[in-house]
Amino acid sequence: MASSDPSIFRISPLIRITLLGLYLALTLPLPVLAEATNAPIAPMWLWLGLVLGWLALYGALSERVLLDEAGIRVTYPRWFAWLFRKGWFLPWDHVKALKPKTTGQGGLVYYFLSQTGEGYLLPMRVAGFSRLVQAVEAKTGIDTQDVRPLAQPWMYLILLGLTLLLGFVDLWAIANSGNLPPS
Repeated sequence: MASSDPSIFRISPLIRITLLGLYLALTLPLPVLAEATNAPIAPMWLWLGLVLGWLALYGALSERVLLDEAGIRVTYPRWFAWLFRKGWFLPWDHVKALKPKTTGQGGLVYYFLSQTGEGYLLPMRVAGFSRLVQAVEAKTGIDTQDVRPLAQPWMYLILLGLTLLLGFVDLWAIANSGNLPPS
């Protein structure tokens, strides 16, 4: 790869599959069960909401981080950026520091602090996170030795396992929805 070509980092496939699967496991039974129980909301509206929600989640999980000689850029697909998130660009020479911040759940995230005082969230769920952090250190000179990903892969493996279990329960519930007594 030539030095002028950007390095591209995408959301980890394990994270994408887990979160998209969890969304489906949590929402897929709703229209089926609404029809089986004669719920006051039409199943068609639930299907429409389910599809729109899945597309929004898919767009958010399609984030790409590009590193090149000029700076770091976070982008989303055009259709998603037009509706939800625009992404951002920060030139390397505008990076003042990398500041840690505690989340409400006790985790630790990092923000690029620009020369003007603006904060830009360091993408932490990308595949190749350690390579991304090493590249940031090489471009900025900021010590990134203590920077770790927000969640470890084993956490997402556990969540994926629970999501699959929930999916099997969903399939059982959908298969047996015809046996529900009318409401």
